[in-house]
Amino acid sequence: MATALVAGVEVALGVLALLTVEQSTGSSLLAGLAFSVALIALLLGHAELFTEGFLVPIVVVTARQAGLRQLARFWGGTLTGNLIGGWALMLVVITAFPELHSTAVGMGGKFALAPFSPKNLCLAILAGSSITLMTRMHNGTDNDMAKLTASVLTGFLIVGTGMHHAVLDSLLIFGGIHAGADYGYVEWLSWFGWALGGNIIGGVGITTALRLIRGHARIREWRYA
Repeated sequence: MATALVAGVEVALGVLALLTVEQSTGSSLLAGLAFSVALIALLLGHAELFTEGFLVPIVVVTARQAGLRQLARFWGGTLTGNLIGGWALMLVVITAFPELHSTAVGMGGKFALAPFSPKNLCLAILAGSSITLMTRMHNGTDNDMAKLTASVLTGFLIVGTGMHHAVLDSLLIFGGIHAGADYGYVEWLSWFGWALGGNIIGGVGITTALRLIRGHARIREWRYA
């Protein structure tokens, strides 16, 4: 929980960078690059973002080195910690930077008021797949520069293209709510449900599932070792 809370705080600092650059430049692509500071902090600080925990823990469960109950507890604790830590620090951010209120309300509203549609569901699927792929890239190299590059490119991709990420965009919504937006927690919860489902489909159903198929022989070795 402590690690997940720290991750929520670090993502909120990335959201601060995102909002600042978005307000100054109006460019979502530049805002995506600015947000990547959060993914770099997660990497270097060894914090745990919910969607980062799709690949390795599922491989461990498949190899019968842990159980589904442990996986559920890990996911639940991580997601809860991310949201609580992010909610709290977004309150600090919005209080400290009143000039960002209008930008926070506008960017949060893009997600809180987004309808459930095939397009938006696919954007959530792509977000889950992208973050899990980033984890795979981190695990696939010992080169720190390569890991940092993967983090920067993933932040650029998710924010710059407007993907729906359950934790990241929840913090944007929380920022808008703290800033006095017309939308609230009911709208957030409605969006959060299908965005989270899309992230799981992308991260678990696509990226992780393909990795399990590719590494089935090694997993069998672990299982019967």
